[in-house]
Amino acid sequence: MAKTIFRGVGTALVTPFSADGSVDYEKLKELTEVQIAGGVNAIIACGTTGEKSTLRHDEHLKVIETIITTSAGRVPVVAGTGSNDTLYTLELSEAAERMGADALLMVTPYYNKTSQNGLIRHYEYVADRVNTPIILYNVPSRTGMDIKPETYAKLCKHPNIVATKEANGNFSALAQTIALCGDELDVYSGNDDQTVAMMAMGAKGVISVFSNLAPKIMAQLCQKALEGDFAGATAMQSRYLDVMNSMFIDVNPIPVKEAMNQLGLNVGECRMPLFPASDDVKEKIHSALVKAQLL
Repeated sequence: MAKTIFRGVGTALVTPFSADGSVDYEKLKELTEVQIAGGVNAIIACGTTGEKSTLRHDEHLKVIETIITTSAGRVPVVAGTGSNDTLYTLELSEAAERMGADALLMVTPYYNKTSQNGLIRHYEYVADRVNTPIILYNVPSRTGMDIKPETYAKLCKHPNIVATKEANGNFSALAQTIALCGDELDVYSGNDDQTVAMMAMGAKGVISVFSNLAPKIMAQLCQKALEGDFAGATAMQSRYLDVMNSMFIDVNPIPVKEAMNQLGLNVGECRMPLFPASDDVKEKIHSALVKAQLL
């Protein structure tokens, strides 16, 4: 049986930037406290939503360290340490482990990509050299790679590979993965709008973008699903579906940062090459927030 890192909602936390483009570590501490006060079950540092790809090495590590220190053991902290370079993935993972991360989130190698056998070698190479549990991250729309159910079945045999964030949107493949892996691999939804459906199939929760805006709401939604109240969870998801979908009308995390700024959380803009939201995107986000009574 896999070691479960968390049940419910883990927030893929944004990385706030100051007006000059530097990381705003004081704001990062504030956001961490907001999430914990909102009842989330974990915080994910330096994921896609945290703009890991444009953080310098020192910034990447300091963001992880800041979230770990601020959370002070109140919720698990999952550190994003994946890259398209196996040795650099290991370097980041070892550093996060030294800081006390509760788990490591490792996206599939991107751009240079690899085969399914290459994926197995990549993940096992790192898993053999760290003691911290690993959550795989499958997001083909970003990486061009898709972890196949048969590959999951091999990877879940490793004692350090305990879960996956699944964002390929393929429910047939998900059903096969769950059938092959059973309780040796926990599954988390990687898409807010698929949370209830995936939890009905056995997922432990979601790694969420939406919870940056509304941690209490997403925590309540997941709790209903965990308790088997799927009608109640579906009703909540339906109420906030337009907001969830609006978080992806432009490249993540452009919309979520815009929404947070509209809500007064003041997280700054994204780093280039991501570009600030257009007026049309801003209006659509505003309308969705108003309709959901979040603004």
